[in-house]
Amino acid sequence: MDQSQRIVAAPSSSRSYQFHPARAAIVDLLNLYLGRGTHQKPDEPIRDPPNKSQKRVHAPVRDLPPRNDQFIADFEKLQTQFNDPDQFRAITESVVISMVLQCSNHAPRAEFLLFTLRTLCRIGYVNWDTFLPSLLSSVSAAEASLSQAATTAATSSQSLLPVGVGSPGNEPTAFSKSLDNVQQIDMRNSSQRVRAAAVNSLRQLSCKIILIGVEFNLKPATHSEIFQCMMSWLVNWDKSDDSPGKRWRSEKSLAEWLRSCLEVIWLLVDVGKSKIPFYELLRSGLQFVENVPDDEALFALVMEIHRRRDAMAMHMLMLDQHLHCPTFGTHRISSQPTANVSAEAVAHLRYSPITYPSVLGEPLSGEDLAMSVPQGSLDWERAVRCIKHAIRTTPSPEWWKRVLVVTPCYRPSAQAGPIPGAVFTSEMICEAIIDRIVELLKLTNSDANCWQEWLVFSDIFFFLIKSGCTDFVDFIDKLVLRLNGDDNHILRTNHVTWLLAQIIRVELVMTALNSDPKKAETTRKILSFHREDRTDPNNPQSVLLDFVSSCQNLRIWSLSATTRAYLNNEQLLKGKQIDEWWRSQGRRMMDYMNLDDRSIGMFWVVSYTMAQPACETVINWLSSAGVAELLPGVTPNERTMMMQEVSPLPMSLLSGFSMNLCLKLALQMEEALFVSQLVVPSIAMVETYTRLLLISPHSMFRSHFTQIAQRNASLLSKPSVSLLVLEILNYRLLPLYRYQGKSKSLLYDVTKILSALKAKRGDHRVFRLAENLCMNLILSLRDFFSVKRDQKGPTDFTETLSRITIMTLAITIKTRGIADADHMVYLQTMLEQVLATSQHTWSEKTLRHFPSLLRDALIGRVDKRGLSIQAWQQAETTVLNQCTQLLSPAAEPAYVTTYLSHSFPQHRQYLCAGACLLMQGNPDKINSANLARVLREVTPDEVTANIYTFVDVLLHNVHLDLQRGHGLEEILNKNDANLAFFFWTHEMLPLDIFLLALIDRDDDPHALIIARRILERPELLQRINVFCVNRGNPEHWLCTQVFKRNELQKALGNHLAWKDNRHPTFFDDIAARLLPVIPLVVYRLIENNAMDAADKILTAYSNFLAYHPFRFTFVRDILAYFYGHLPGQLVVKILRVLGLSKIPFSESFPQYITHTGPATCPPLDYFANLLLNLVNNVIPPLSSSSSNCSSRSGSMADILNTSSRPPHGKTPGASQPGPANASEGQKAFYQIQDPGTYTQLVLETAVIEILSLPVSPAQIVSSLVQIIVNIQSTLIQSGNGFHGAANGVGQGSSVLPTSPSGGSTDSMGASRSSCMNTASFVSRSGYTCQQLSCLLIQACGLLLAQLPPEFHTQLYVEASRVTRETWWLSDGKRSQGEVDSAVGYALMDPTWAAQDNTSTAIGNVVALLHAFFSNLPQEWLDGTHLIIKNIRPVTSVAMLRVAFRIMGPLLPRLANAHALFNKTLALLLSTMVDVFGKNSQTPVPVEASQIADLVDFLHHVVHYEGQGGAVQSSSKPRADTLALIGRAEDSLRPDVQHLLSHLRTDPNSSIYAAAHQNTAKSNTS
Repeated sequence: MDQSQRIVAAPSSSRSYQFHPARAAIVDLLNLYLGRGTHQKPDEPIRDPPNKSQKRVHAPVRDLPPRNDQFIADFEKLQTQFNDPDQFRAITESVVISMVLQCSNHAPRAEFLLFTLRTLCRIGYVNWDTFLPSLLSSVSAAEASLSQAATTAATSSQSLLPVGVGSPGNEPTAFSKSLDNVQQIDMRNSSQRVRAAAVNSLRQLSCKIILIGVEFNLKPATHSEIFQCMMSWLVNWDKSDDSPGKRWRSEKSLAEWLRSCLEVIWLLVDVGKSKIPFYELLRSGLQFVENVPDDEALFALVMEIHRRRDAMAMHMLMLDQHLHCPTFGTHRISSQPTANVSAEAVAHLRYSPITYPSVLGEPLSGEDLAMSVPQGSLDWERAVRCIKHAIRTTPSPEWWKRVLVVTPCYRPSAQAGPIPGAVFTSEMICEAIIDRIVELLKLTNSDANCWQEWLVFSDIFFFLIKSGCTDFVDFIDKLVLRLNGDDNHILRTNHVTWLLAQIIRVELVMTALNSDPKKAETTRKILSFHREDRTDPNNPQSVLLDFVSSCQNLRIWSLSATTRAYLNNEQLLKGKQIDEWWRSQGRRMMDYMNLDDRSIGMFWVVSYTMAQPACETVINWLSSAGVAELLPGVTPNERTMMMQEVSPLPMSLLSGFSMNLCLKLALQMEEALFVSQLVVPSIAMVETYTRLLLISPHSMFRSHFTQIAQRNASLLSKPSVSLLVLEILNYRLLPLYRYQGKSKSLLYDVTKILSALKAKRGDHRVFRLAENLCMNLILSLRDFFSVKRDQKGPTDFTETLSRITIMTLAITIKTRGIADADHMVYLQTMLEQVLATSQHTWSEKTLRHFPSLLRDALIGRVDKRGLSIQAWQQAETTVLNQCTQLLSPAAEPAYVTTYLSHSFPQHRQYLCAGACLLMQGNPDKINSANLARVLREVTPDEVTANIYTFVDVLLHNVHLDLQRGHGLEEILNKNDANLAFFFWTHEMLPLDIFLLALIDRDDDPHALIIARRILERPELLQRINVFCVNRGNPEHWLCTQVFKRNELQKALGNHLAWKDNRHPTFFDDIAARLLPVIPLVVYRLIENNAMDAADKILTAYSNFLAYHPFRFTFVRDILAYFYGHLPGQLVVKILRVLGLSKIPFSESFPQYITHTGPATCPPLDYFANLLLNLVNNVIPPLSSSSSNCSSRSGSMADILNTSSRPPHGKTPGASQPGPANASEGQKAFYQIQDPGTYTQLVLETAVIEILSLPVSPAQIVSSLVQIIVNIQSTLIQSGNGFHGAANGVGQGSSVLPTSPSGGSTDSMGASRSSCMNTASFVSRSGYTCQQLSCLLIQACGLLLAQLPPEFHTQLYVEASRVTRETWWLSDGKRSQGEVDSAVGYALMDPTWAAQDNTSTAIGNVVALLHAFFSNLPQEWLDGTHLIIKNIRPVTSVAMLRVAFRIMGPLLPRLANAHALFNKTLALLLSTMVDVFGKNSQTPVPVEASQIADLVDFLHHVVHYEGQGGAVQSSSKPRADTLALIGRAEDSLRPDVQHLLSHLRTDPNSSIYAAAHQNTAKSNTS
């Protein structure tokens, strides 16, 4: 008997069955019919068959087994002997399984077992739902046992082979060794053959049994278990044997079990029965099996899986998704969906700016995945395109830190594994850096002045190299190959040498040049970049480039003696010239304001060779004016010395300093400014320090609170240090922190200061400065933020900051939306934290403009202002009595101490209100000295409380006076006199807080009137004017004159300056504190329809607002926040807040906003030029590709070939869109601190233009959609570079009459004539017309996503209209085949369609929608449903496919937004009901099988959402999602219900519901 009979039966589920008397009886009965003697125990191993060499013997004579038809009678007779039928059935199943394992390769016995199962099934003695899982489990255990036995046998055979033993003379010969090896291989192969035969026969018999079982009504869980087992066998068919055994495999035996296995699978996924949805095959991984056996049936199955998988995956991907790439046109870093991740963990997650689509269409990321992307592929090009665009546009370093990973060669061994979330590899970063170097070299060779581009690049180059994100040695190797290869003619200058000189002191570079095995070769390659080319010996840049090789050589000389052989002696000698210049001129005090160009260049050179002496020279210059006593006449022990002022170093000089010198200067200045503080530093030193940080934002940034705390934790407790740090942050570095993405962390740090000081008496100056900084920080945030770092407990914000936070949230949500679903969940918690200590309620007029999400959360707050007045009325008598004693002109100064010691806080909060009542318009009645002293001595929190109660009582008394018959003007004049006492005469209260408190009471009709009168006071306007004169140019980095320090009292007033006279101001001023307040006043005036008043305030404070750190953002946001409510005149006044000459507005834009006649919509040319400007300056340029990386021959190489693309930020020709004052070349960060990058400037400028046009959103969106619908035909028919269709498909083509080409006027809606002047449109872009058409679609989607929801609604209306008007969708005479073919072509990616001239209106619109969706915040995706609602009812499969193609790709993005996901899914199901509903009547009968891909997609997307990401083997849909689909199924036709039968909550019909049930049982147990 064969070896397979040695298989032992798997243990029964109940051990008691092993010893039950029925088991032995059943075994004996089966042995009898199987022809196995009773003397042989069923579990006894059978002896091996004799070898052929042994003598043949005759078997003993045995009785033949009974006939099969007698078995049922014998079995029933046996059954009557036992009383428990369920127990007897279970024992029977166990015994049968044991017999299957023992007799599987004995054909007659196997046939009898099949007969037995059929027989027992007829009489109900086989429960297939228990038998089949037990059988499969036992088979798996048996196969594992066989595998272990085969391994043991092979090992034993090796140890038993004869081996030479004894002395060295008895060693085995070569022949004997060879013989031994042959014997080992033969025995191992024999063991493998036996095992394989057993496994094959066992699997084949099991499949036959399963085929019998599945004909019965099994439970879904059983079907699922069978399917998983079959798939496991198929996927791992070649992994069950060791490699040596694969050579002898019996193809016949393999084919038998494999075909049986396939037969089971086809039976399970059969559409008619749908025991298992076909989707399970799509996610099984069967199509990726390596070494697929040569089996036609398996090949057919794999091909069908590929076909349906590709059709399904299409619905997961957006049209032209390969063009979707971060543009860095907004502040927001859009994160990928992160399911089941806490809010605090999200802050530290990596950010995947792009994802790689999986074979199932899912977005994937991860370093291991990125490492597998082949160079030259489309995914590689997408990644490099993103990196190159980031290098050009210099987005936030926070973005870089989220996406970069340390290259494996630099990682500690503990971090050797792949990093999740990463999408870029070291090789991608290296390629992008080299591409940028080549771009800049070509630009330099074209005689363009691109020094600024080199400076910007050197900053980010230093940052990238220091980050270790690319292998430096590998980078040098590839750069040499590139510059010696195809681009060997472009290296004509020393720019590359200069770049490398910048980073030569970076630790990773030093290591490569000192200890790397390739250090000598690397050094030689670095030196090979030197070029001798002096174009202008007196130009600073030329001087630097001329000497930089010498600087590099001197550095390399000092590194290692082994590399000196490669140095150029001529360059070393040239270094002496540097030394001679330094000794003759550099050492002496230099007037940096009057250096000639050559001296500037030489000093730059010195910064590379002698950084420390150069650093000392700069510091000496800043202190060259000497010091002076700050307060003459003070006792010697309290004398404070202050640096005299000089001119700060100009940006033009700082820009050429080596990075090493900049770092040294910053450290030395920080030592003088914050650590030693031997003297009060000059403004020039502080200004120079901030300029250093602004000029190289990537390389030089440091978080100041962290940096200072690391040096000495006690430094920030010194008022001089804390005041200086807060002034630098508030008045110089706010935009830098926002650019770095550090505003939130800075806010948390400053809030700690507020928390520590608000209850501390007397520390008003630091507190108010910190509070003002927090105001600016909160108002600068344009994304959702946590109010506490740990997100727990109430916030430490002051009342003022809490109110400003709510306003900022309103502006952010309304103008930019909420980006992530997690933020929407956290919103309510955040509001509770912010308002935990605040009693404020917002007026109806304010709430009217709040976004609905915020308005609904706040509208239920109880207005407690009435209670506040009641509290005042109860305390009024006591307060006035105390005020009379304290504030009477004859009051003793000593009473102040008594008052502070004995008064209650609830009475002290009414001090200012009581003083105001005592004045009665006559300030002389008040003892101002006592009042001022009390306000200085109380805590900052009590001053704030005084201000808010002061406002409430002030407004209350206005009403009382009116009731008493006084005139309003009289009352207001009296109040003016009272307020003048507090704010102008004695400067007792912070005006900024008072104004904010006043405008927050806009529910009172007099609050805004009083606020306006304050802002129009001559005293305040005079102070504002003095501030502007003293401050000079708002762009402080351009100031070259000596700064004038304002006197402390004049700058801050009595209240803030009274005890800090030893700490002069640098930039602080009471007027500057109003910068965050004026915009909020304008908001309140507009909310209350006081447009004329808002106009007057903007006019009066226009020059002052130029100093606002975020005035560009203010203009953009106020236009978006009040869109549709602003009169044209006020819009123009708001725009004038900007420095219009520095903003790249369209040339024709002013004429449309200042037109006095009826408002007319600009022509299409205007909008087309807006989009073209976005393509040239915002949309990432298409990456060049030298190889074909597309699935379509020759297409992608062409579409990615951009040799004619102009450099970023430059548009060729004189016809560049925009005025002549628009920027040329790349701008440094300090030139565009708000919004931060040039891409943001261009995009937001386009948004401002759109929001300012005096026409409706419908007209604007209609024009944009009209351009997009006709874009290919417009560009092609204009004669700009069209060379004909690639495949002959065009107008009148017989290939596809229902899929008209882009050149066909009827297909593109010729009745809506474009009227565009395209004569030079394509040439101005630098792209071909095919490329440009696709990028214009991307640009339009990006632009629309930045506009308010009013525009989105119109876009959905227009998209629905275009879809409904597509004639081949509405033509009922077309056959189903024709329409399906047309849909396939119409919904092709415009990238491909443009090349073949098969672009269609609907394809362009869907691509526009997808580009729009990809840039839309998650909150605003809720409105997308309007598209489908507008095209319903859907009456054809073609229209159904359009609906799924539009909305389908949204579902993966909504994986972490469950409610919105279900809402979108329900909408798609409703369109399916429109076509396949029980009562639907389609013009042409439609089979359910025609939407198999949509059914697969629904299965896939619910699994994706259930997993919260890429579908895995354990993924399953959510129960409530299954319930949603189940409800929709009830309205569908039965044949469609059948296809979706598993997407239900019934565990008796759905394998997924059964999985939920099993999970629940497991958790319960």
